[in-house]
Amino acid sequence: MPNWYYDKKDLRNTPSARDGVDYETERRYRKEGARFIMESGASMSLGHNTVATGVVYFHRFYMFHSFRTFPRFVTASCCLFLAGKVEETPKKCKDIIKTARTLLPDEKFQSFGDDPKEEVMTLERILLQTIKFDLQVEHPYSFLVKYAKCLKGDSAKLQKMVQMAWNFVNDSLSTTVSIQWEPEIIAVALIYLASKLSKFTVVDWVGKQPEHLKWWDMFVQDVTMEILEEICHQVLDLYQPTQQTNAPPDSPPQLPPSKASPPMKRANISPITSKNSPNISVKTPLPPLPPAELEANPIPKHITDNSHYPYPPYTMHPAPPMPPQTHGPPPPYVQPAPMPPQPPQAWQHYTHPHVNKYYPPGPPPGRNSYYPPQ
Repeated sequence: MPNWYYDKKDLRNTPSARDGVDYETERRYRKEGARFIMESGASMSLGHNTVATGVVYFHRFYMFHSFRTFPRFVTASCCLFLAGKVEETPKKCKDIIKTARTLLPDEKFQSFGDDPKEEVMTLERILLQTIKFDLQVEHPYSFLVKYAKCLKGDSAKLQKMVQMAWNFVNDSLSTTVSIQWEPEIIAVALIYLASKLSKFTVVDWVGKQPEHLKWWDMFVQDVTMEILEEICHQVLDLYQPTQQTNAPPDSPPQLPPSKASPPMKRANISPITSKNSPNISVKTPLPPLPPAELEANPIPKHITDNSHYPYPPYTMHPAPPMPPQTHGPPPPYVQPAPMPPQPPQAWQHYTHPHVNKYYPPGPPPGRNSYYPPQ
């Protein structure tokens, strides 16, 4: 199984960073793509697991490809399309494109090209190769519910804290925490954050042991406060007001649509050099397109130069003309005349003329019996 968790240095050395996209701009692109997946999923009544799976595919994809190469909204639509099939809540590609058309302005929807369906369907193959067909993804939601059931305290405050932690998990999809830490650690960190903000102190829990200093020691081990605070700070940074001064461009310079630069050709880039990097580069160049005269007449009528398989020197005779076919109703059916009745005939015994010539009665002539009389 590939390792899908990266360090801070890996997040600052992505293909987008090597392609000239600064760190803050890449974070904004990831946030916009994740928010687009969540809005599209909510418009089509998809579950939280399907939306979260699509967002995780989105973040993993751009660890190997650049935002300048693949438009983020096309990739987001493709990730949601694949996540729907994996989580058994499939949606048709045309419905996802229709939803994207309603959510995106015209200048952003232009990245889908002249044939949006073909763009998404072709990009799906690149996505599958990029994530190495590792389709199953775990999310913090199930661990959040599991851990919350073990906590003790006021039910009203506990319910409020769990709801706040659930909202934090939803918002954490806009960050890169899903490709930095396991879902168990993310669930613990966001419960810790929700308990601090809701002023709910966890004092007792089910299964408490003397060696457990904190409630999460029962579920995860070797988790330091620095890790929990790092996850909390990344989520809290989402709620900070963004500065509009010296804002980066709204969208990175992108290649023309699919007819000018197909997605399979755009995938021929060098990913992060690590043991987890999939190799999807095209090793052989694509064949050149046929010239215009051959494309207009793909099968020539006369071939004069073919040294390997020459045509016969004799002329080809044309096929005889087909007889004209007459159309009309079929001829009427005529019933044949019945057979005349035959008189009954008596049975006669027929005797073969040579019935007694082949095997006459008695012993064969000229032979003696095997057992002569005594």
